[in-house]
Amino acid sequence: MEQKRFHSVRLEGDKCRGCTNCLKRCPTEAIRVRGGRAHIIDERCIDCGECIRVCGYHAKVAVTDPLSSISGFKYKIALPAPSLYGQFQNLKSISQVLNGLKQMGFDDAFEVARGADVVSRAIRERLKNPDLPRPVISSACPAIVRLIQVRFPDLLDHIVDVRQPMEVAAMIAKREYARSHGVNENEIGCFFITPCPAKVTAIRRPIGHAKSSVDGAISVLEIYGLLSSQIRNAPVDISLETASDLGVGWARSGGECNAVSPENSMSVDGIENCIHVLEEIEDNRLKNLEFFEGAACTGGCVGGPLNFENNYVARSNVRRLASRDQNPELNVDNGMMTKYSLYDDMRILPNSAMKLDDDLMEAMRKMEKIDKIYKELPGFDCGSCGSPTCRTFAEDVVQGFATKMDCIHMMKEQLRVMAQQMVDLAKTTRE
Repeated sequence: MEQKRFHSVRLEGDKCRGCTNCLKRCPTEAIRVRGGRAHIIDERCIDCGECIRVCGYHAKVAVTDPLSSISGFKYKIALPAPSLYGQFQNLKSISQVLNGLKQMGFDDAFEVARGADVVSRAIRERLKNPDLPRPVISSACPAIVRLIQVRFPDLLDHIVDVRQPMEVAAMIAKREYARSHGVNENEIGCFFITPCPAKVTAIRRPIGHAKSSVDGAISVLEIYGLLSSQIRNAPVDISLETASDLGVGWARSGGECNAVSPENSMSVDGIENCIHVLEEIEDNRLKNLEFFEGAACTGGCVGGPLNFENNYVARSNVRRLASRDQNPELNVDNGMMTKYSLYDDMRILPNSAMKLDDDLMEAMRKMEKIDKIYKELPGFDCGSCGSPTCRTFAEDVVQGFATKMDCIHMMKEQLRVMAQQMVDLAKTTRE
């Protein structure tokens, strides 16, 4: 039996009121409402965090590591996502954030934006290969990669085999710190300051490689208050800012495209928008597109559900920090491209959660039943049955997870027929 997958996104059942907000917004139809409570289908969830955003009762939460978890390592390195810088208005220098993190208990702070520099260079090299399927799809957003696994498996070969910036940053940070301080890499813990739950899941359950180089993920919300107080007194030291402006720009939608810089590229943010474009790619309607950057969160990583600041304010803050021409070019030397494991060593496989059956003939029979039931349904997609659409409800009925009478419209029709039969029977009895 397959082990239950790790998911950062969890349901707190006692807070759920059985509304259909999350049901209607889940991009992989991974949520059902049964018995007045929402349930997350483990195999379909991609940890995008859409349900966290829309739940007015705060019944959906993201499980992250507490700040206290850094004490498990002798040496602790913070890996701030570039989106973290956007949380602070009137920030004079990124070095204030780096110094603030060290004042909080970390021994060092290594910019994930430096990892983004290296990843940008690696993708540029990959794009020189004319044999790669076009468009090449970014692997930076794990929610988008998992979305493709579930809904667009034919596009898996389009995903570039370059690891995420946080992974590359962790590898570089550990090696550089170990070398400069004369310590063992195994004593060093790297903790990503994450804007979203999808990155947490990517650390616990990596895509494209067996083990993550990152040792934990602490949410921006967890450290925001303490870090804000530290930043006020943190010194400015421009020499600490080693990432390029292009690497910092990865925090917002379009930043990766700017860094990778192919002529025919497209950046799309918001998971529903990404789905529409991926459908176009799957249908071969974007033949001239060279590179596709997709971000599940609106605005890019600055729009992650674990951030503190408003998405648009954060995006403006990052734009300001990334346009100072302080480090305009990628900060990557040739040696760095060969020193580290920048590329995936495992093939990304499709997620079969949406398969009706492993047996093709049985799957076809189920499809016929689904079509038949679907034609009987009103087509309102109201969610009252506990399934997101009438189509998924028909599938749930065929798979044995629901009955036709769970649809209130079919139940009303059935009651109407039964009432009419009783009237007719009464008339016959009197006659």
